[in-house]
Amino acid sequence: MVSLIAGCVVQPPATAVRTVVQPAHVAVAAPPVVSVYVDPPLYQPPAIAVAWAPPPMLVEVPPPSPFVGAVWTGGYWTWHGNWVWAAGRWSAPPQPGYAWVQPYYEHRDNVVVFVAGHWSPPGVAFVPPPLGLSLAVSIAAAGVVAGIAPIGPPGVFVPAPPGSRPGLIVPAPIGTPPAVVVSAPPVTNVGMRVQNTTINNVTNNTTFNNITNVTNITNNNQTVKVVAPASATASGRPFEAAIPASAHLAAALPPVVHSMAPVPASPKPIAALPADRQPPPAARPAEAVRPTAPGTPAAQQTAAARPPSQPPSAPRARPEPLVSEAPARRPEAAMASPTPAQAHAEMSQQPKPAAVEPQARIAPGEDPRMAHEGRPAIAAREGAEQKIQRPPRPAPAPVPRPRPPAPPHGHPEHPPAPHERGAPPHKKEHGQ
Repeated sequence: MVSLIAGCVVQPPATAVRTVVQPAHVAVAAPPVVSVYVDPPLYQPPAIAVAWAPPPMLVEVPPPSPFVGAVWTGGYWTWHGNWVWAAGRWSAPPQPGYAWVQPYYEHRDNVVVFVAGHWSPPGVAFVPPPLGLSLAVSIAAAGVVAGIAPIGPPGVFVPAPPGSRPGLIVPAPIGTPPAVVVSAPPVTNVGMRVQNTTINNVTNNTTFNNITNVTNITNNNQTVKVVAPASATASGRPFEAAIPASAHLAAALPPVVHSMAPVPASPKPIAALPADRQPPPAARPAEAVRPTAPGTPAAQQTAAARPPSQPPSAPRARPEPLVSEAPARRPEAAMASPTPAQAHAEMSQQPKPAAVEPQARIAPGEDPRMAHEGRPAIAAREGAEQKIQRPPRPAPAPVPRPRPPAPPHGHPEHPPAPHERGAPPHKKEHGQ
C-alpha cells in the first residue's frame, strides 16, 4: 500500500534474448569442366546408359565458316567416364552426301540413354534406341563424383540452359541441337520445353529482257520454339522465343548467362566412345574365301583365301634330303666308247697268246676258234673287252660298239675251214 501511495512502479524481470546465427548456404563448387575435341564416327554408335543428367549447357561463339560446305559440330556434353564437353568446330563431311546427326539424350527409367553425335551416310535415317533395349549403366571413371539423376518427364530432351539448376532437363524433339537453349533464361524448376520445328519456303521469280526466268530458291528457315512458364524460370517471368534450329546459328545468339566453354587443352581429338564401349569388330567366318579374278597366280589366290585376321605365313623352306648312313659313292666320269682303232691298239698291247697245238680238240659246246686261238687268248680278249666296256649310264645311252675282228690264225693263204663238231682239223704242210 505504501508503495502505491508513493507512486513507485515495480518493473518485471527482464527476459534474456538468445541470438541464433544460421549458417550461410555454401554452394558446392562444380568440378572443373573437361573440354576435348571428339573424332565422330561414320555410323550411328551404340547407345549407352548414364546414371545422372548432363550439366547445363555452356556458351560457345562459333567463328565464321572457313569454307563453303563446312558443318558446325558441337558443342555438347558427351560421356567418357564422366560428362565432358565436346567442343564445337567447323568440319567438312567425311564423304560427299554425309550429314551431321546431333547427339541424342533420353530420360528412361531414371537414367540417361545417350547416343553420341556422328556422321550419317546418304539415305540412312537415325534409329532411336528401342524401348525394350537392355543397357547396363556405365561405370564412372576413378575419382568422379556422381551427379544428380535427371529431373523432368521421360522422353527425349536437351540439357538445360546455362546457369540452370543441375539435373534439370528440357524435353525436345529428336534431332534438336543442344545449343537452341543457350539464349534462353536459366531454369530452376521443371517446365521449359522445346516445341516442334517450322519450315518456311520462299520462291523468287525474276524477269530479264522481257524473258521471264523462274528461279526457285528454297530457304529452309528452320526454327524451334522454346517456351517456359513463370514458375520455371529463375527470373520469374515466362519465356517464349523462336530460335534457329541450325546449331551454329543458335550458338551465335547472345546468351543470358555467360557460362563460357573452355578451349580444349589438346588439339588431338579423342574417340566418340570410351574404349570399353567401342562396338566389337564384325565376326567373319573362318572359311570365307574372297573371290579372285580369273588368271590370278596361285600365290595371290592363297593370300586372298586367307582370313584377314591371320598374318601371311613365311615361305616354307624346302626340306633337306635324307642322308643315308653308308657313305655315298662318288659318280665316275662318263667315258666315251672306244673306236675300233683304239680297241685294236689296246689289244696289241696285251700279251700274245701262246701257240696252239694243231692237235687240240674242241670240247662239245665250245667255240670252234678255240682250236686255233686257245683258251688263254680268248680269256685275255674277253678280259680286255670287259675292261673297255662300262656300265650304262642313266643318260645318254651308250653307242653300240662294233665287235673287233678276230685276229687271223694259221697261214694267211689258207683261211680256216668249217669243221664238224668233234672232228680234228686237217693237217696241211707247207710246200704241198
